[in-house]
Amino acid sequence: MEKNARRGFLSKIAAITAVLAGAPRLFAQQATPSGPPSATSSGSEMPRQRNSHVQNNIYYFSGTGSNDGYGKDDHILVTDPFDRHVTRTMDALKKSVERAGSNMDSIMHLDVFLCLPHADNVPMPTGKARFDAHKAQYDALNKIYGTYFTPGKSPSRACMAVEWIPGDSLIEIVGSALVVNAPAAATEK
Repeated sequence: MEKNARRGFLSKIAAITAVLAGAPRLFAQQATPSGPPSATSSGSEMPRQRNSHVQNNIYYFSGTGSNDGYGKDDHILVTDPFDRHVTRTMDALKKSVERAGSNMDSIMHLDVFLCLPHADNVPMPTGKARFDAHKAQYDALNKIYGTYFTPGKSPSRACMAVEWIPGDSLIEIVGSALVVNAPAAATEK
């Protein structure tokens, strides 16, 4: 019996390791939209690639971070206060869902990813200090997050701490929203 329990435990560890090892490849395989760079980018810098779309009256959005919708000259850095990252990310999320014909109260689910700042002048905490740093981020997120939704209408949410987020952001949000007022098809070019 002990041998089977050990095998089961090792099988679970192997499965978790396989999932974690495959995650970077999975995220790297996300489709990229075709078309010209967004008008918010400046210079020759290409905007972050994302694949947000509407299907069956549901808006699926990917990778909204604290520098989305801002030109390169207005980017914030990983060393800027976490509250600023959250506010800018939530503002970008609000603009994104509204452009798709939705609103914040029609968001069905969000996955929120948080990371600690990686910078030469900021020591990376370890042990309990690392846990406390993520907990402080989580608490700060919740104070700001709740102000973007009508009381009692916030969506289901998962929140995860990750090692790194692209785009000099300490937060990234992925999710889906019900389209309540589909935008009219653009007739101008």
